[in-house]
Amino acid sequence: MNTATEIRQDDDLTIAGVRYTSRLLTGTGKYKDLDETRAATLAAGAEIVTVAIRRTNIGQNPDQPNLLDALPPKEFTILPNTAGCFTADDAVRTCKLARELLDGHKLVKLEVLADQKTLFPDIVQTLAAARTLIDDGFDVMVYTNDDPIIAREFGDMGCVAVMPLAAPIGSGLGIRNPYNILTIVEEAKVPILVDAGVGTASDAAVAMELGCDGVLMNTAIAGAKDPVLMASAMRKAIEAGREAYLAGRIPRKRYASASSPLDGLIGD
Repeated sequence: MNTATEIRQDDDLTIAGVRYTSRLLTGTGKYKDLDETRAATLAAGAEIVTVAIRRTNIGQNPDQPNLLDALPPKEFTILPNTAGCFTADDAVRTCKLARELLDGHKLVKLEVLADQKTLFPDIVQTLAAARTLIDDGFDVMVYTNDDPIIAREFGDMGCVAVMPLAAPIGSGLGIRNPYNILTIVEEAKVPILVDAGVGTASDAAVAMELGCDGVLMNTAIAGAKDPVLMASAMRKAIEAGREAYLAGRIPRKRYASASSPLDGLIGD
């Protein structure tokens, strides 16, 4: 019989043809300094780290601290993202800048936001940007809402991963529409990763128990009282949720079901 360790070793996450052992992706913003950023990333066991190109220095400002000194590309897959972009054109330009700064790097996280208040995705602009980037040779991981129809469209057009929100960015509300996420997972042809809304370890575990291929989070870790300890908790939650999904939970029932049979008792 396979042990849990053997199952995990044979259960890698594959994105754009690259295999990863960790299903927890982490952001790099909101930490107090680069030392804490690195410590939390290591505690999370993350192999893919997302970087907001419009907000983070990865070489475009030589006189400022460089994130790549703390999280070098030889150790981590850097995932440039278009956070802060509100039009398709801005998102495309940001991805091209990232490709230039990272020596031809193709893997990007696309997000085009609708407004400052909700930070919900602008789906029309996101669809336009995704088509342009895919045609230009980028491997696009796309942030979207939890609409199964739109998620399917992104997968069909060639995005390498679809990343529906669980709740608004930074809200910590957890998965508000689990049945939407479940439908997206059931129909998926590419990896599905929950992005945005996770608040604590139980939220991450629920995402994995629904069958998601991974979770991306930033605020839930960086905003915790102890970010490094929370990163460790999230790592364990992702692993536990994935194992529970693979194991197959028991069905929910309205009434009790005894663990031991009630017939054939001694003295009957």
